[in-house]
Amino acid sequence: MSTEIAPTTAAADEVPWLSDEQQDHWRALIDLLAILPPALDAQLKRDAGLNSYEYQVMTALSESRDHELGLSDLATRARCSLSRLSHALTRLERNGWVERFPGTEPGGRRMRARLTDDGMTQVETIAPGHVREVRRLVIDTLSDEQLAALADAARAITAAALDPDSESCREIADC
Repeated sequence: MSTEIAPTTAAADEVPWLSDEQQDHWRALIDLLAILPPALDAQLKRDAGLNSYEYQVMTALSESRDHELGLSDLATRARCSLSRLSHALTRLERNGWVERFPGTEPGGRRMRARLTDDGMTQVETIAPGHVREVRRLVIDTLSDEQLAALADAARAITAAALDPDSESCREIADC
């Protein structure tokens, strides 16, 4: 008895179903997406009490001029909504690692975030352990060719997901 669900409509008959090999590759990608982010989160939680997203926010600020960005730019760099960013910034502010302040634009309506000196120290403290974990789980596991192919594939998938004309883009971010 087959466990595959058979299409029941004419429209379903037109679906370009995955071959067995494509299904195998797809499942490998799903496994990667399910396992890698929690593994990276576990290291950051254990070593610094942060999740990957909060670390990504702090890293984006640390790499910016004067360690500050407008909230819209920061949300874009961190690949999130302004609402999710706001929650993360609140947690980071409580630790004294980030501060929000009004921008200098006329009317002061645009808010900015800045990494504090303590926040920069925290990034510098966290980075070595995080890099070791990234190396252990990804970089040192792959050959240079595999890593380049993975990066190329990731960029292509990201571009397709962030295509401003796609449904997924409108649902996941402000593309």
